[in-house]
Amino acid sequence: MSPEATPPEKETPKEAIKRYRENFATEIDGIAVYRMLAELEKVPARRKIFEELAEVEEHHADVWREKLREAGVEPKEHGPSIKARMIGVGARIFGVRSMLPIVRSMEAGAFVAYMGQDQAAQAMAPDERDHRRTMSRLERATEVEPSDAILTRESWHRSAGSGTLRASIFGASDGLVSNTALVMGFAGAQTEASLVLLAGVAGLIAGAFSMAAGEYVSMRSQRELFERQIELERQELEISPEEEERELSLIYQAKGLRKDEADITAARLMEDPEIALDTLVREELGLDPSQLGSPWGAAISSFLAFAVGAFVPVIPFLFGEASTGYVVASAGLSAVALFAVGAGVSLFTGRSALYSGARQVAIGAGAATVTFVIGGIIGASTDL
Repeated sequence: MSPEATPPEKETPKEAIKRYRENFATEIDGIAVYRMLAELEKVPARRKIFEELAEVEEHHADVWREKLREAGVEPKEHGPSIKARMIGVGARIFGVRSMLPIVRSMEAGAFVAYMGQDQAAQAMAPDERDHRRTMSRLERATEVEPSDAILTRESWHRSAGSGTLRASIFGASDGLVSNTALVMGFAGAQTEASLVLLAGVAGLIAGAFSMAAGEYVSMRSQRELFERQIELERQELEISPEEEERELSLIYQAKGLRKDEADITAARLMEDPEIALDTLVREELGLDPSQLGSPWGAAISSFLAFAVGAFVPVIPFLFGEASTGYVVASAGLSAVALFAVGAGVSLFTGRSALYSGARQVAIGAGAATVTFVIGGIIGASTDL
């Protein structure tokens, strides 16, 4: 949603008009986004902030309207883009706070782009920068649950290793529950062991690939978002190092240092741009650049974990007909594995291993019972 940075000295009149239109569209989106957030925000003080931000964007839009008219073009009034509308929909479904990182990234992009344009755009750049900082402050506001505040501060909750372990445990859980239910459904229909085995293997392969693909896309998208935020921060550091030094000083003043101490600390950090960037990313964005997570690691661990979990209920049917004994053996193996996975889940939830294991067994048993009964009904009606 941010405008493109175009060196003004290289522009033709036609290119300038194109840029004015793009900037105008960007501000229209900004107005719409802040108005939607203000409409959905329940806290009056925060709602007022969004309304004030919308007013600033309206002023910016007026500037580009005038620029277009000066160039002999009547500005085409239009509504917000699809992306801006999607932010509004996301805020309505998931809450205003969930959309703030996206808006912050949008404003950071606008600042960088405007700094690379003409004087009119550069005059607006500080506003976009202030908007981005406002989004950061609103994200870190104190009216959140204590657990959320801890998650924001404690980097180990978001570590790459923890993410891979989490993906493995929940992958195994999904594999167990889904394939146990699938196998029990076919067993309930009293089909041959070869068909039960075929269904179980097909469910294992399809589910493992689906789980791996979903985990990869999720982790890759999150990583790309974080990388973009870091790159935007890097560009801001290059464009206006004095402002970033002042931002660092303010961060350390907020942590309790005196102004002179904070100024000295910020100046020392700015001596090495990489250290300054790392500090800004950690303190301002709440990210740890060294722990963005591996999409491939999460995908592979999810694939293997799902496959292992899904294989457990299939094991008895490798050795004979789908008799009652094999069905019971499959159910028993699955119950043991489900309990173990549930105990693993307790590492993340803080619940007792016994409670989490028993809950996981109950969930799996419920799913398997339903599919077994349905399989029996369908098998009896179709003579499978």
